[in-house]
Amino acid sequence: MEFNFVLPEDFETQRVAQLLEELWLVPRKQRYFLREKKHFLLNGMPLTDFDRLVKKDDEIRLIFDDDDFSDLTVKMGKAELAEIPYEDEHLVIANKPEGMKTHGNSPDELALQNHVAAAVGQSVFVVHRLDVATSGAVLFAKNQFVLPVLSRMFEQNAIHREYLALVQGKFNQNTLTIDQPIGRDRHDKRKQIVSKSGKRAITHLTKLSDFKKNSLVKCLLDTGRTHQIRVHLSAAGHSIVGDSLYGNDNNEPRLMLHAHKIILQQPFSNKLLEISASSQTFDARCEQEKHY
Repeated sequence: MEFNFVLPEDFETQRVAQLLEELWLVPRKQRYFLREKKHFLLNGMPLTDFDRLVKKDDEIRLIFDDDDFSDLTVKMGKAELAEIPYEDEHLVIANKPEGMKTHGNSPDELALQNHVAAAVGQSVFVVHRLDVATSGAVLFAKNQFVLPVLSRMFEQNAIHREYLALVQGKFNQNTLTIDQPIGRDRHDKRKQIVSKSGKRAITHLTKLSDFKKNSLVKCLLDTGRTHQIRVHLSAAGHSIVGDSLYGNDNNEPRLMLHAHKIILQQPFSNKLLEISASSQTFDARCEQEKHY
């Protein structure tokens, strides 16, 4: 693998060691290989002194041999099942339909990860996942160089996920922030519950539309707990339409939760990415609400 970068205008001058270890999160083993193999090139010249300063507009080339990273082999799925609204050298965003897993539970089980791999012609790494019943945008890494960077961005809430949910009942507030910890339900291993002993979970809600019986809300997450939106909305008395696990709603063909947008800065160019993913089944069901 070979990667070429031009450090952006807003880049803060720092040592090569800082750049690799603290900003780009290159593991110790791979940093050692870059230095010993002279595979770090600064403005075209091999560099072994990682105390050297790098600054904006510097050109950097990183070269990784095949054995510098552990291998990942993902079974190829069906490319036609992968809708990809965005792809670049390092990452890919796919639109997952409801009813499809993000990744399989065994090497032979085909899921979105496998279909994306077939569409882009290489194995991809899971950065985060959506529930099987939830549709929408999912982020994958295309190499092990960017994977830890994207993972840290998720941990630091630097990657924003915007969801749409059709919820039961009238949502009386225009905006609401739910800050309630979530933990595993001891009585039902499939479920999560609001629990004082759980992990902190924050969901920001904005009402978009009022219908006769239900409401359409936008959800932004500061954390990424399992079933977070479903648990928080259920606890608030507004279970998601079609949620048989948290709302006993078995009369809908799908869970009405859709991850319709991912917003992040491309980690190496700092370009702002705002990638949307649509769902025909979600949109059609919301359209029905207007005529009830």
